[in-house]
Amino acid sequence: MTDTPKTRLLLVDDYADLREILCIVLEKGGFEVQSAANVNDALKLIGSSTFDVLVSDLHMPHESDGLTVVSAMRHSNPRAVTFIFSAHPEMKKAAAAILAQTDEIIVKPGAIGSLVAVIRDRLRTGVMAIPEVVSVATILEEETEPTIKDWLARVDCERHILTIPMDDEKRSAHLPQLFRDLVSRLRVPLPLGTHALQSPAAVEHGLLRREQGYTAAMMVEESRMLQVSIFQTLQNNLKRVNFSLLMVGVMTIADEVDSQLAQAMSSYIKESKADALPQSA
Repeated sequence: MTDTPKTRLLLVDDYADLREILCIVLEKGGFEVQSAANVNDALKLIGSSTFDVLVSDLHMPHESDGLTVVSAMRHSNPRAVTFIFSAHPEMKKAAAAILAQTDEIIVKPGAIGSLVAVIRDRLRTGVMAIPEVVSVATILEEETEPTIKDWLARVDCERHILTIPMDDEKRSAHLPQLFRDLVSRLRVPLPLGTHALQSPAAVEHGLLRREQGYTAAMMVEESRMLQVSIFQTLQNNLKRVNFSLLMVGVMTIADEVDSQLAQAMSSYIKESKADALPQSA
């Protein structure tokens, strides 16, 4: 009679002593265990092998490392049951975003004794249903209109910005092009340290705000609230977002929005200086 194949498990933890103990516990529990000491080694194993279970530390040494490993496993082995192994009990209370991609969080070291039972229970339950994982660019492209509506609602609450009477369509006229620029840059990222691309629309926006009577402070506050609205959109879509690319996406968003504000401010200030010059007879 052929033996039933063992359940294949990938263990990821940068603490060597704990990793060795966990390997022993898991192997005695009937799992076929492979281990990795860091994210790069884990990603190589995920890309070259098939696993039924992932147990990953959260910090190795960066806070997002465990999420990167989980996201990679979700892509390569979508049927694998995934666990985050954390030393912080408070993770149980602040785990909504992580649980969007992870089947369960295990708090160490107390859970080591029951680790095998917890994994077996989850294997019987199966992998949680998760939406298709998509890029930050795709989310912003799909959610442009709701994000603009959220921004308008935030602006509506700021009396010092609403000192300039304006309907919603005119106030947000610059945003569709800004979102197109943002999505384009997210899909074709610039090398680190590269200056953001010039945006004629941002320059025109600065001139228009000058004509509309905006102050520089109003423009800065509008831009700040835009970033808040964009990040709220990402928060609302955490179950769909590719965590392995999330931080790069967030940095790109901040850089692009700030760049467009800087270009708008430059044209605004240039026009203001031109208006202040004495007029020739």
